[in-house]
Amino acid sequence: MKVTEGSERRLERSCGPSPRDWLRSAAPQAGLERIEAYFTGHAYDPHRHDTYAIGFTVSGVQCFDYRGAVVCSTAGNAIVLHPDEVHNGRAGAPGGFRYRMLYVEPRLIQAALGDRGALPFVRTAVNADPRLLAALHGGLDDLETALEPLAEDQVVVALADALLSLDPSAGARPPPAACGRAVERARSFLDAHHDRVVTAGELEAASGLDRYALARQFRARLGTSPYRYLLMRRLDQARALLRDGDALADTAAACGFADQSHMTRCFTRAFGLPPGRWRAMQRAGGESGARG
Repeated sequence: MKVTEGSERRLERSCGPSPRDWLRSAAPQAGLERIEAYFTGHAYDPHRHDTYAIGFTVSGVQCFDYRGAVVCSTAGNAIVLHPDEVHNGRAGAPGGFRYRMLYVEPRLIQAALGDRGALPFVRTAVNADPRLLAALHGGLDDLETALEPLAEDQVVVALADALLSLDPSAGARPPPAACGRAVERARSFLDAHHDRVVTAGELEAASGLDRYALARQFRARLGTSPYRYLLMRRLDQARALLRDGDALADTAAACGFADQSHMTRCFTRAFGLPPGRWRAMQRAGGESGARG
């Protein structure tokens, strides 16, 4: 099917959020998130993650704006979105699109690469690389079952190897080991204190680097800034509470946001959906899974 920018834009305008849309999440695992979703028209507002978003289109035409271009994927193609890169999402043809996605924390990719290279940056957002697709199917074919620890390691290593093969220049940029330990100390501190304000001085003391060196090394290893990482951990906690049925206002207070409006703005910028709609789609996804 040929997709033109004009045709998919017209479809987006005619098909806003639909009650037929759904999103299904696998059981959460440390450093990994696995989802499947279906959208009939408009899917996501512009947003950005602090993870790699790597997946494949199951059916239909999946379109999004990324790095100044309109990109479309059809069934069987792999998609690679780098941390902190703004993107959105919409259907590119009647019938909508269905896809599966694996969100991987950059620290896992860096750990799997070891001293072989820095974080890969794959400039082609859509491709049919067989090595990458094989790695994705290993992690996404069964969302009903949690990945066992050895299976998770296998998936991460396969993804890291595939990403490195798609960005050979990453192998020429081995990250300094001492800086890696400093970044890990800072990351652990942020994980432990994400529900409150953290100062630059605290991170300097925890990491042993000055704030500017830490900011550079943090982004080089984890693909984002320390503050962005802290904010995303608050939002991860918010999603967990929303799944459990907590009220939006209570969730905002528990996760360190100024108020419900503050949380809603941050949530939408991070995930492309406001928290109320995200929760409704999770419920619709559960019903879709139950129907088989």
